[in-house]
Amino acid sequence: MTDTARPNADQRRQEALDYHALPQPGKVATAITKPTESARDLALAYSPGVAEPVRAIAADPDAAWTYTARGNLVAVITDGSAILGLGNLGPLASKPVMEGKGVLFKRFADIDVVDLEVEAENAAAFIDTVRRLEPSFGGINLEDIQAPRCFEVEDALTEAMDIPVFHDDQHGTAIIIAAGLTNALRLQGKRLDETRLVLVGVGAAGTATLNLLLDMGLKRENLLVVDRVGVLHDGLDGLPEHHQRFAAQTEARTLAEALSGADAFVGLSAPNLLSEDMLASMAPRPVVFALANPDPEILPELAHRVRDDLIMATGRSDYPNQVNNVLAFPFIFRGALDCRARRITANMKIACVEALAELAREPVPASVMAAYELDEMGFGPEYILPKPFDPRLIQRLPAAVARAAQDDGVARTPYRPRPMPERP
Repeated sequence: MTDTARPNADQRRQEALDYHALPQPGKVATAITKPTESARDLALAYSPGVAEPVRAIAADPDAAWTYTARGNLVAVITDGSAILGLGNLGPLASKPVMEGKGVLFKRFADIDVVDLEVEAENAAAFIDTVRRLEPSFGGINLEDIQAPRCFEVEDALTEAMDIPVFHDDQHGTAIIIAAGLTNALRLQGKRLDETRLVLVGVGAAGTATLNLLLDMGLKRENLLVVDRVGVLHDGLDGLPEHHQRFAAQTEARTLAEALSGADAFVGLSAPNLLSEDMLASMAPRPVVFALANPDPEILPELAHRVRDDLIMATGRSDYPNQVNNVLAFPFIFRGALDCRARRITANMKIACVEALAELAREPVPASVMAAYELDEMGFGPEYILPKPFDPRLIQRLPAAVARAAQDDGVARTPYRPRPMPERP
């Protein structure tokens, strides 16, 4: 498409509004999975037939997985306090995003979703509301909850509930970053346990990313973390708890000082934060994940002019190596549901990271290249993560997650993969 043919902002806005409004409002609906064509069908669906599964579940609560949709049903829940990049606009305004999350769950992992936008005056009220919903669902996906409230909410619900609770803004992002970083470092001839890493932006995603990378072998002494106050160091007072754990013993105080000689940069912060001089000061063969959206910490065109030995990722679909959460959350939940996991553990997340990274190193199916209108695609500096339409994701990732759940003792049953519907 030429620049003259590219839709302007007003056209894009109207296109998005029309998509959500027409031919009927919203993006999701309810489907009936049993016959309803006769009086007998209705008698089985409701009274008197429905009494039999009710009795079975009352006698054995695990029977709910057999006789109801609970085992394939996830609640996508928010308080609307951190909607995408738009901020705290409240639960009602978040509903299009939650519906969109449901679309992704269904499209990529055939998981049914109910979106719930909760008006809660504080974290305790939100926690209590969600906790009471446990009998309805097989899993809880928390979404768009501001930090540090999101940490309190997830920790409390994970402790209180006997089904998986997963805050995708934290862990989905962390998993994709970790998988991409694994492959980028591999291409650059570097190891995670020897990598000097600088991360900017210690909100929900940044905190989870650091915790996951440390679990995977990143050395704390090789890590510097930067937020609004500058480098988090042990001389700072009054840091929030999720910042205190990353305060380092260092003389560096600014991002520029932190980046000198660093192997990798992960940005979850603000546009144009990474200057040419900062990038030039990094170690040979650097890795840069500039993930601020829609405008990254440094534009790829500029970064590649400064460094010809660079591997780079962004959060955008119009550049190579998009860090996209849809590569993780549908498949994490698919694996967890298919072994009826009680929770999602660190090892389940690491298993997802390793499966994603390994998949990107394999030959790319022709169907994926056709979907992206490319004749060639393969592991290298511009392909460190699989594409969302790769059919192997649903084959590999849930199985890896379920195996880790079984190893960790949180699976209720052996893994039984759910047959996926055929798509045209």
